[in-house]
Amino acid sequence: MNKPLTPPSWRKPAGMLAILGIILLWSVLIVSASDYIGQMHILAQAIIYLIAGTIWIAPLRPLLIWIETGSFKAPPVI
Repeated sequence: MNKPLTPPSWRKPAGMLAILGIILLWSVLIVSASDYIGQMHILAQAIIYLIAGTIWIAPLRPLLIWIETGSFKAPPVI
């Protein structure tokens, strides 16, 4: 009836630290480019910040898969 509890994996805290590291690295990169971006037209700034605000999510998918499965590839769908 009840499934036995499994001990927590070390991948979860390591993955959380990696996610925080990715966010920190990306934010430092964008902030360091803010002087250059700030000199652009307001619409160009909006587009750049819109793209920069969403593109950091791309490396998270394989990382989240690794946290759950231990492999960077998604398991096959049956």
